[in-house]
Amino acid sequence: MTSAPQDVGRADARRNRTKVLAAASRAFDEHGLDVSLGAIARQAGVGAGTVYRHFPSKEILLEAVLVQQIDNRVDAARRWAARTDPVTALFGFLLEVVDRSHGSKHACDALATETSWPRPGLAASARRFRQTLDELLRAAQQAGGVRTDVSADDVAALTVGCTTIRAAHRDRNGGTRMVRLALESLRSPASVTEERVFRDVPGTLHAAPRCEECGARLQARSTGRPARYCGATCRQRARRRRVGPATVS
Repeated sequence: MTSAPQDVGRADARRNRTKVLAAASRAFDEHGLDVSLGAIARQAGVGAGTVYRHFPSKEILLEAVLVQQIDNRVDAARRWAARTDPVTALFGFLLEVVDRSHGSKHACDALATETSWPRPGLAASARRFRQTLDELLRAAQQAGGVRTDVSADDVAALTVGCTTIRAAHRDRNGGTRMVRLALESLRSPASVTEERVFRDVPGTLHAAPRCEECGARLQARSTGRPARYCGATCRQRARRRRVGPATVS
């Protein structure tokens, strides 16, 4: 049994739309918002007419890219909530957002400077993201791992700040360490005294264990307690910070 021509046409249209969105996302990240629709069409491997049929203007295309990025983060938040405890889910999700936001500066600048934003589609996606973040935060607060005097808006603002910190830091490992320190401010006073670490996830900031002092990657141990420092120098430096230089022999 063969597919009807209209079904084939719709499938082709969906594939072309997906290719255009992927190419546009890369083009905006790499070249800024001045990139032409023709350049995006060439990068997607489709004709300019195909781009214009789906996205009659660059503003409409940019909105579609932003909607897709936000919806992908909503899906990521739900995956985190489904597979681990509430506190780990919140921190793991925030780390993933910071990691995946790398390179999206131009799109974010458009949101900040263009007075016509947000448009209806983007506003709806933003509401879904805000609701999902609020659910993650409230679950983590109810579990006792996150302070109760912060709101989802606070967490969103902190995450934007973390993205800026990471982008501005000359050393990637140092930037990652600063992001972790900033996010630690969300922990409740009771949980700060406990030894807690962020749950790693492939493809995000912490795909491998890192030294708590300098952020260097650590070799995983098959037995015994996980290593916390890359060597004696970082271990001694961390001890000095804890007990003060005058008491360290």
